[in-house]
Amino acid sequence: MVQIYKFGGASVKDAAGIKNVCNIIKSGTKPLVVVISAMGKTTNAMEEIIEAYVAQNQEQLKLAYQAVIDYHNPIVVDLFGDQHPFFNIYNKLLNELWQRLQLRPTGRYDLDYDQIVPFGELISTHIVSAYANSIHIQNQWMDARNIIRTDKNYRNAEINWGLSAQLVRKSIDFQKQSIYITQGFIGATLSDMSTTLGREGSDYSGAVLAHILNAQSLTIWKDVPGVLNADPRWYPLAQKLNEISYPEAIELAYYGAQVIHPKTLKPLQNKDIPLYVKSFLDAGLSGTVIKSLKGAVDIPVYILKKEQLFITISPKDFSFIMEDNLSAIFAIFSQHKIKVNLMQNSALNFSVCINEPRDMGSLLKALQTDFTVRYNDHVELVTIRNYTPEAIALVTKQKQIIGTQLSRNTARYVLKESEWMF
Repeated sequence: MVQIYKFGGASVKDAAGIKNVCNIIKSGTKPLVVVISAMGKTTNAMEEIIEAYVAQNQEQLKLAYQAVIDYHNPIVVDLFGDQHPFFNIYNKLLNELWQRLQLRPTGRYDLDYDQIVPFGELISTHIVSAYANSIHIQNQWMDARNIIRTDKNYRNAEINWGLSAQLVRKSIDFQKQSIYITQGFIGATLSDMSTTLGREGSDYSGAVLAHILNAQSLTIWKDVPGVLNADPRWYPLAQKLNEISYPEAIELAYYGAQVIHPKTLKPLQNKDIPLYVKSFLDAGLSGTVIKSLKGAVDIPVYILKKEQLFITISPKDFSFIMEDNLSAIFAIFSQHKIKVNLMQNSALNFSVCINEPRDMGSLLKALQTDFTVRYNDHVELVTIRNYTPEAIALVTKQKQIIGTQLSRNTARYVLKESEWMF
């Protein structure tokens, strides 16, 4: 049975990383489909390009474009030398990107974003595929936009499962080739316009392919030894979880755990395909497996979301918060593509915690038409699954608490941003 490997940007951030990924691919069970993200922080660099492009700031656009070249060039030279046929493919991709940047913006930010940002994934997968072939790891590069078809909801596209399944099965023939390398995060509409599946959507790409191909497993290779009960960059005493049930993993993803994309787990659960989270720094470690299990994780799990905005909304006429008000509020959130991370209501107030929006002024103005709006910026949202009194004390000590929400298994706190002391 086929296995799916997914490698994130950190695993292919430099030439040494790419060589390590190729070693993991070489030692992996075949047949194998490999999904790869843009290198390092390339997606962020591509977003700097899109910002300059939309603003039509030509000087900044050239600098941002050159920064992408300056990042990738040394990696390509390190892997291939400076006189390799791969440069024909590489330079063609860069030229395609530059030509796309010469077109006028459409005025639709999300559409323009999706035509430009995917070049990061296209470049990275071409580099990895060509290098693997050069060291006799025979593989076929595959353009995900030819097999993953989506709607036109740019930057958060929904997959056309039926058509994508047909195209995947038509394009992949393990009798001819045992290794395929493709991109995460990207797809295309029926009219061949590039789309993206949401930030961190590369994991989702891996799950989609695993589902369609009835894979034996999906392995996501990270720079951590598995799924931890907290981000070690925030909480230095984080512990590895050896196994997690699908429902618990979905809960953790929903609340913002960074290891797994929220949409990734459901396609796997539907076909009982286990998901392994393993370290590309030490492929021999057992990692974490997410599969069908009974029982919950038996230690607290901590999830921190930074750069949050806490908004309290009240009807101007002092009426109760009722269904009509909530419907109007969520229509505004939908229009501005706002994801609500926490919500609670009282008789007169409705409060939400959201990621600080790119255009906060526009959101607040829309809400203030019919509502009185108060907000706290620079706040953090901490979620504790399987909480204990000790766990609550750990995250709230010496903190200013702005909002609290408790349920049977989950404690959530909106806290004023300040330094963490553990």
